[in-house]
Amino acid sequence: MHLSPQQNISTFLDYLKFQKRYSQHTIISYQNDLTAFFDYTRVQFDESQLQNIKPTFIRTWFAQLKSEGISSKTINRKISALKSFFKYNIRQGLIEVSPMTTITSPKVGKRLPQFVEKKDIDTLFDHVEFPDSWTGRTERLLLQILYNTGIRQAELINLKENQVNLSNNSIKVLGKGSKERVIPVSNALLKEIGAYTAEKRKQFANADIVYLLINEKGRKLYPKYVYNVAKKYLTLVTTIDKKSPHILRHTFATHLTNNGADLNAVKELLGHSSLAATQIYTHNTIEKLKDVFKKAHPKA
Repeated sequence: MHLSPQQNISTFLDYLKFQKRYSQHTIISYQNDLTAFFDYTRVQFDESQLQNIKPTFIRTWFAQLKSEGISSKTINRKISALKSFFKYNIRQGLIEVSPMTTITSPKVGKRLPQFVEKKDIDTLFDHVEFPDSWTGRTERLLLQILYNTGIRQAELINLKENQVNLSNNSIKVLGKGSKERVIPVSNALLKEIGAYTAEKRKQFANADIVYLLINEKGRKLYPKYVYNVAKKYLTLVTTIDKKSPHILRHTFATHLTNNGADLNAVKELLGHSSLAATQIYTHNTIEKLKDVFKKAHPKA
């Protein structure tokens, strides 16, 4: 029995969600990529059955995407989605060979991750005035946690009070794929968190106190809120192009590596599954060393 493309996609997405435990964001991206591909093959080749998909269909689709100005990075994500999809269907016995075997990924130029300079971080926390209100308290602590721990935006939003361990100066984070990791934190940050939670109980009788950070209505934060806070305050202290919560994650990692932190340790703190993802930060370290060399060495 032949399933429709939508049925095949739906079954595959369930596999990603319940067995692989992919994030909702990744699942939506895969769904969009697969749906767009099968819409294309139906319109261009009058074909949408899984068993009849040919490598030429895929190459033609990627060629069109490239002509539309779609970046190599985005095309590579679509390649990854298709590879995973066809590999899954081989295991299900629906096809014998993947049409992706002869498809190669376009090269992507390496871009160094942007980060905020240490002096600008110092300006942010030592000189920028935050509003003397619950919103101001939340905004400041939000930024402190992002910079001091390197956690992701989603991890911050879902951070619960009981994940903060006062006895051993750490927080437990639930990351991608429901993987737990423990991140050490300073006494200074723990003091800020303690003052925040104490004030929360005074100000909000019916607050959603399960979560560490809440807004002025006593509710859990949401992605746009966190993004807007990061953008607003980073705009005050830096001229880098990107100003987002993820930039503070890059800044955390870069400042660690620039100060000699072991790369494997940084990998564990960030919750990366492989060292390759962490190695991008060594490039920033090398660039900084080059700059020091040029400024300080007589023969530079």
